[in-house]
Amino acid sequence: MVACRSAIRTENAGWGAPRIKAELALLGHDVSQATVAKYMRRRTRPPSQTWKTFLKNHASDIAAVDFFVVPTVTFRLLYGFLVLRHERREIVHLAVTANPTAAWTARQVIEAFPWDEASRYLLRDRDGIYGEEFTARVKEMGIEEVVTAPRNPWQNPYCERLIGSIRRECLDHVIVLGEEHLRQMLRAYVDYHHQDRPHQSLQRRPPHGRDVEPLDRGRVISLPRVGGLHHRYTRAA
Repeated sequence: MVACRSAIRTENAGWGAPRIKAELALLGHDVSQATVAKYMRRRTRPPSQTWKTFLKNHASDIAAVDFFVVPTVTFRLLYGFLVLRHERREIVHLAVTANPTAAWTARQVIEAFPWDEASRYLLRDRDGIYGEEFTARVKEMGIEEVVTAPRNPWQNPYCERLIGSIRRECLDHVIVLGEEHLRQMLRAYVDYHHQDRPHQSLQRRPPHGRDVEPLDRGRVISLPRVGGLHHRYTRAA
């Protein structure tokens, strides 16, 4: 019972002794409210949902943005900027520039959310590139910014994981020649990400879905993706 009580308390920060007692009673544990209260750890701050719970509960309303740096063959630095919807892990925008500014970044958000398709929340870090112009433009679009804590990239986990996947599955295997070459590679990866790459959180399906093919459809054929770095396997009709 102690383990059960501890789990209930840990997973539900806002529950008090009466609520925990009621839940234990429904699980067959007859314990007094005073006993539950006695072994509850005293709160040092008001109860609130965890960051993980916020991201999970608002996944359908959250988009996240982040920058990543890509060196070229001439050691020139290019900057990739991506906008990701949490709900289906869909990349709604991916742009490249050599000179990122707040004005340029603000324009990318407009391109990512045309026709009143903006998410309710926009998750970002504290990079100085997000200046007043960016903040003002986001506010005009009716989007509420959610800024992560300093030096805490784990608070923007889906963007960070996606950037890691882009590096491991694409950029680490090519030599980038310039801006246009990088755009081509990233466009190919976005198509692969949406149509072919399985995601654990999406029941191992791609963001844009993929049907299970029956055995009687025909032999299996291989289709190269991302310049041959990856492949999709399908059945020939």
